[in-house]
Amino acid sequence: MAVSSLNNKSLIVHGPILEYILEENAYPKEHEQLKELREITVKKYEKKSVMNVPVDEAQFLSMLLKIMNAKKTMEIGVFTGYSLLATALALPDDGQITAIDLDIEAYETGLPCIQKAGVEHKINFIQSDAFVVLNDLINGEEKSSFDFIFVDAQKEDNMKFHEKVMELVKMGGIIAYDNTLWLGSVAYKQHEYEKHSEMPESVWRNRDYVIRFNSFLASNPQIESSLLSIGDGLTLCRRLY
Repeated sequence: MAVSSLNNKSLIVHGPILEYILEENAYPKEHEQLKELREITVKKYEKKSVMNVPVDEAQFLSMLLKIMNAKKTMEIGVFTGYSLLATALALPDDGQITAIDLDIEAYETGLPCIQKAGVEHKINFIQSDAFVVLNDLINGEEKSSFDFIFVDAQKEDNMKFHEKVMELVKMGGIIAYDNTLWLGSVAYKQHEYEKHSEMPESVWRNRDYVIRFNSFLASNPQIESSLLSIGDGLTLCRRLY
């Protein structure tokens, strides 16, 4: 089996089905530098490598960006940059990505792959607390200027992120939130913890944040949203007003 993040992701999609999706569809068309970045990440970070999006999710986002004709995007939470590189490859040559993360070491792990792919010029990586950058962008006349914003950061902060990014994304633009199924824990009751001992305790500690955020998005009249069972759950939100 190819290097992958199957162990955790199979909690959402039945293992053999996910393996089929990856091995028969996603891996064969994975960009050379994306594959290299994925394998470097698994080798260096092992279990933490699941912090990157899986290959099929990255390919879905790539197609979405092309359909949208997106040119100006943002990524909050970068890690080693798998989704960042997938985005950069999908954007036109004059596309722009604002990428925000405090962990520059992780970003620099994937940077050689980004450079080899010839897309570093599209990326403005900012090592900072995301809220500082978001406030600067809002105050710097960047409101309603982004086509697409991808949020993959601390789940307890998603409500605060949503308030900020709604000011920055265009009318009709897309905000994507990752991990909205939270290893499937959102579907289980708290008292069922012992039945699902394969899940880390940290998942159960944070699941309520994800559940509340999912409910908030589902009832928010400012957006049209769809929760997709891809990767660890991906919610797409289209800004209506």
